[in-house]
Amino acid sequence: MNERLVVVIVDDHELFAQGLALLLENRAGDRFTVGGATTRVEEAAALVDACAADLAIVDLAMPPLGGAAAIRQVKQRRPATRVLALSGSDDLALAERALRAGADGFLPKSADPDVLIAPLLTVASGLCVMPAPLLDALLASARKPPDELLERLDTQDRALWVLIARGLETSDIAARLYVSERTAKRMVATLLHKLAVPNRIEAAALAGHYGLLNDP
Repeated sequence: MNERLVVVIVDDHELFAQGLALLLENRAGDRFTVGGATTRVEEAAALVDACAADLAIVDLAMPPLGGAAAIRQVKQRRPATRVLALSGSDDLALAERALRAGADGFLPKSADPDVLIAPLLTVASGLCVMPAPLLDALLASARKPPDELLERLDTQDRALWVLIARGLETSDIAARLYVSERTAKRMVATLLHKLAVPNRIEAAALAGHYGLLNDP
């Protein structure tokens, strides 16, 4: 960290990229040097490689491929380069795609430019940076059952899943759902098949993982 870190800016808004470059040079010229900038996703990895960049600041809203594609290409070509993703949107899915593509941090473009220096240095040091509300939202999202699973379950299936997770016996399940024990057994078997688990114990564990017992 005694030498200046080389930064590359990937943003399709030239004015924003120029302003960001000036900010880094004026506020932290002793820590950063801007190696270059590009407005094209397909040029990002080559520019990072040519500059031997320590850091890449990538805008996520870059047509037509998107900033996540630039991040993925940068990481494939030069894994050591740390990437901070920026977005003018609070779209959780967009931020998640950036992190899955290899971003080492995420900040909204609405963040005060004066506080950008510290997150950049943090990312450069090997740590991840993201706003606390985004982290909370990502953790909450990760605990939800995937959409493709929920699409296979109707309201009765979900109610049955919770009853199984709470350890109810077949007779108790039958009484709760107003069906015979024979029907309850068949319903349980069908649900286990939909969940792709071999037994009730794993069905209960899956429900716990997704936090279903905490959902009123």
